[in-house]
Amino acid sequence: MAKEMREPIESGCPDGWQYMHPVSRKNFGMWKYHDHPRPGVLKHVANSGDALWTVKAGTQRILDVFTLRKLCDIGDQYADGYIHFTIRSNVEYIVSDGAKVDPLIQALEGAGFIVGGTQNSVAMISHTQGWLHCDIPGTDASGVVKSMMDELIDEFKQTNMPNRVHITTSCCQINCGGQGDIAINVQHTKPPKINHDLVANVCERPSVVARCPVAAIRPAMVNGKPSLEVDEKKCICCGACYPPCPPMQINDAEHSKLSIWVGGNHSNARGKPTFQKLVASGIPNNPPRWPEATAIVKRILKAYKEDAQDWERVGEWIERIGWPRFFEMVELPFTKYHIDTWRGSRASLNSSAHIRF
Repeated sequence: MAKEMREPIESGCPDGWQYMHPVSRKNFGMWKYHDHPRPGVLKHVANSGDALWTVKAGTQRILDVFTLRKLCDIGDQYADGYIHFTIRSNVEYIVSDGAKVDPLIQALEGAGFIVGGTQNSVAMISHTQGWLHCDIPGTDASGVVKSMMDELIDEFKQTNMPNRVHITTSCCQINCGGQGDIAINVQHTKPPKINHDLVANVCERPSVVARCPVAAIRPAMVNGKPSLEVDEKKCICCGACYPPCPPMQINDAEHSKLSIWVGGNHSNARGKPTFQKLVASGIPNNPPRWPEATAIVKRILKAYKEDAQDWERVGEWIERIGWPRFFEMVELPFTKYHIDTWRGSRASLNSSAHIRF
């Protein structure tokens, strides 16, 4: 008798077991090995002799209904309806018949989707919500992703990098995009401009004061009305005050810039997770193609591809050659602002994923 699946609940998600391919369910936890027949295709072989092929393709991250239906139609026709999306917005099709792999790839490429993103390639760029959902973006991260992936699409389709490269983008320096081998973040370079006439009617001032991570905001009376003021010597221009108080406008066409960080890694497979480090700032926020930021990313990838040893991640490569050599190879200026002199981080930030008591 089949085991009854639990019902979805408000605080959780449906049991994924019921959506898995039958071969996955049959051989769960009993896989013998996996192989990489070609870029974008993974083959898993179970102890029983069963095999599964996974075909991965990139998508544009923010999907419309038409594209979703097209992807599902391809899955119904060529993959028995077994598809899922990855955290980086790739779509993966699972088939148990190797003869279906080539027709599936042809259908995807014929519909305009790019197959790749496996093994030592440049993975699809992950990004934050941008203007679609977020309330404080300085730019639209999905636009930066589109322009960069147009330039890097061959590195997604091929597996020529020393190791996998994760690139992330974030619309502000709060960086909910997470750590990445290369990260492109927006940085606001000026404190917010306050519309004092609106603060009292729109903002709950105690919430705004509490939201500031460096205690740079305090209540004030301006023109006889309750308002707020910013201590510009303390302000780090993060933009956290804008969501609870839109009159504290921090987005600026001239002074909101892009910055590039490298060496971030969530994994603790071979060592501790690492925080990404700033290597370029003040890059023009120049839509719709962001050519200046894209050019720097391409230089970093070129140097990494040519100089890194096999299986070195970007951060490991930089640690081996040293930061002076890295800045020389990627033709970026090194200034005093790149030196991290804040000693408090050792006590307040735990960069290890291991439990400690």
